[in-house]
Amino acid sequence: MIKALIAVFICITSWAFIPIASKEILKGMNNYAMLFFSNIISASILGIYLFSQNGIRVLKKYSIKDYILMSFLGFLGSFLFYVFLYKAFSLASAQEVFIINYTWPILITLLGFFILKEKATLMSLIAITISFLGVVIIATKGNLSTLKFTNLYADILALLGATCFALFSVLGKKVKYDQKIAVFVYFLSASIFSLATIKAFQIKFINSNTLFWLFINGAIINGISYIFWFYALKKAKTALISNLVYLTPLISLVFISLILKEKIEPYSIAALFLIMAGIGLQLAKKPT
Repeated sequence: MIKALIAVFICITSWAFIPIASKEILKGMNNYAMLFFSNIISASILGIYLFSQNGIRVLKKYSIKDYILMSFLGFLGSFLFYVFLYKAFSLASAQEVFIINYTWPILITLLGFFILKEKATLMSLIAITISFLGVVIIATKGNLSTLKFTNLYADILALLGATCFALFSVLGKKVKYDQKIAVFVYFLSASIFSLATIKAFQIKFINSNTLFWLFINGAIINGISYIFWFYALKKAKTALISNLVYLTPLISLVFISLILKEKIEPYSIAALFLIMAGIGLQLAKKPT
């Protein structure tokens, strides 16, 4: 159990670095170029891991239809999600984008009503309302009286990214694939989709700092972290491990303040509290 907790905290810490890595890499290239290079690194790392675990044999048990479905999920969760997220990071503060993006757990509930035909309860609707109030607070920088959205385009992109990831998660519930195989295919297919956007690549400069964070993003944040994630899920209760992930934005705010030197605004803390409260209400109503 201790090893599983250590593994999941490595994941949480890695994912908390998403805003930092994104901001640093985007200084030297645009979101399309960043996504392509990151996905290539991630797919390579996960492919090596899969090969070391004899996962190549498991690849043969799936049909072409299965791989098409996995590729579609990869398009949603490893390509389109990051296209929106990275672009949003290039337009607004790290704290604003990452907090809004963390509405994906509550969006899973909302999409579940329509796709999985899950019953909408009063508690679910209250949870959704509270979380989206948090989005309005950060999008207006706390000016609820005027409802003036200062970074509306970036906020919409962050919400679109969250919606893509929520849809990816909901559809992923309906299929049962080996997780190691699936994640490898997600990032491999995302690399191919990213290559299709090569004409949109914009590279201003590449220095040692850009290369460092590109490696961190591809190899650790979107690569090795998943290996620890699989280990944690295997060694401990899924509910416990999954709930710990919600610590990510809290840890990320600390990193954003210390590394990016962004001032953490009071409205950001209030918005995050409301979003997390909504998620907490949703989790509390679920049977353990």
